[in-house]
Amino acid sequence: MTFNTPTDRRGTHSSKWDKMEQLYGVSPDDGLAMWTADSDYQTAPCVIDAVRCAAEHGVFGYSWKHPEYLASVQWWMQTRHDWQIDTDWVLTSQGLGNAIALCLDVWSEPGDGAVIFTPVYHEFAHKVNKSGRRVVECPLVREGDSYAIDLDDAQSRLDGSEKLLLWCSPQNPSGRVWTTEELRSVAEFAGRNGLILVSDEIHHDLVYPGAKFVPMDVAAPEARPWTVTLTAASKTFNIAGQRTGNMIIPDPKLRAAMRHRLDTLDYEPSALGVAMITAAYTPEGAEWVDAQVAHLNGNRQLFDATIAEIPGLWSMPLQATYLAWVDFSGTGMSHDEFVRRLRKDARIATSSGPGFGAGGETFERFNLATQRARVEEACARLKQAFGDLQ
Repeated sequence: MTFNTPTDRRGTHSSKWDKMEQLYGVSPDDGLAMWTADSDYQTAPCVIDAVRCAAEHGVFGYSWKHPEYLASVQWWMQTRHDWQIDTDWVLTSQGLGNAIALCLDVWSEPGDGAVIFTPVYHEFAHKVNKSGRRVVECPLVREGDSYAIDLDDAQSRLDGSEKLLLWCSPQNPSGRVWTTEELRSVAEFAGRNGLILVSDEIHHDLVYPGAKFVPMDVAAPEARPWTVTLTAASKTFNIAGQRTGNMIIPDPKLRAAMRHRLDTLDYEPSALGVAMITAAYTPEGAEWVDAQVAHLNGNRQLFDATIAEIPGLWSMPLQATYLAWVDFSGTGMSHDEFVRRLRKDARIATSSGPGFGAGGETFERFNLATQRARVEEACARLKQAFGDLQ
């Protein structure tokens, strides 16, 4: 396995490394990129072999139908998530950001509301705003070491103009794995309010021991007439640049509406992206994912132990994802001050908490999907940057 093999992504058009100085003032020459959600190690050997095979064939013409791809998605959902899907349910998009934009386009109009539970993946609000829709923020409730859902409060924030609910499971940025009961309650809430429930499940493969991920469709099959599930291999296998994701839509009316929009846009998936995912969704790929989760588990344990040693800092215990959610409120510092220490003193680029919406004001998100040595270096820098907090 190559999870600890050093890599240098600088100068490779990597947004994570080559864009961070522009965005955060952290030079890639001596900085650590711990912001955007992709990983720093190579993908699975079976995926690399698929790319090599395609290159050796040397012909990259138009492609037509991909039954092997659909079968691999079906196999993966069944064997990894106990979710029986029909291959006819699967439509492709150019990644999940594109899928979210498509859902907004198909099932709402400009001015309509889209419900999100914050703090949450910043692209939810970005996509809603870019499309001319209206963000309806429903804050999650801090409960012990995690977040809980307050649907009574959420109900009070709706005015009837909302058309979609964008849901994140497992939750980004907190790493929360929702229970079956919680998922059912969200599905019922969406149905009661006439909302299309779009469940972003992109981190579903990166779940730690002791937690059990349940797909929304498994938890609430009765909600199929208003549920769309988004999945992708991009986070799991570090192939986000291939821009290929799935929209899994059991309901024929919803599926027909989305298929019509894709046909109108003349969209077809990338043949190379499809080949990579077909190779990933195999027993060999599953073995690699299990090894990756073990590596990430070691990274999060090391990182959390360090955060616990720094007075005023607290890391929410992760159940899933490789994204640590760290609260700086105990330092008594303003947001500008602790961010200055992170970027100027520690030279670490992180995702800024306020960008995740209400509830993220005192947080920063750290990407731990990297070599163990980089996590160790980040820990040493954090100790030094906040060493005066005794």
